[in-house]
Amino acid sequence: MPEISRFYGIVIRMYFDEHNPPHFHAEYGEHEALVDINSMSIIAGRLPSRVLGMVIEWASIHQDELKQEWGKARNMESLGKISPLK
Repeated sequence: MPEISRFYGIVIRMYFDEHNPPHFHAEYGEHEALVDINSMSIIAGRLPSRVLGMVIEWASIHQDELKQEWGKARNMESLGKISPLK
């Protein structure tokens, strides 16, 4: 699963040819959550609240880029990197 961003120990990944709704995987230590790109809500899993706040902030800033990468992943195209949260 390609890594598209990494910041503050959080790894953001996206699978190829993934199921709907459009989402990404956020991993932090032993925690993982699937986050809906459109609604910015957790589909499955759990993250500590502070980490979830950073993930949602990052995703809100990069929502258009996430949608583009989702389209690439669905088409089995190479994914790019998205800038980390600073």
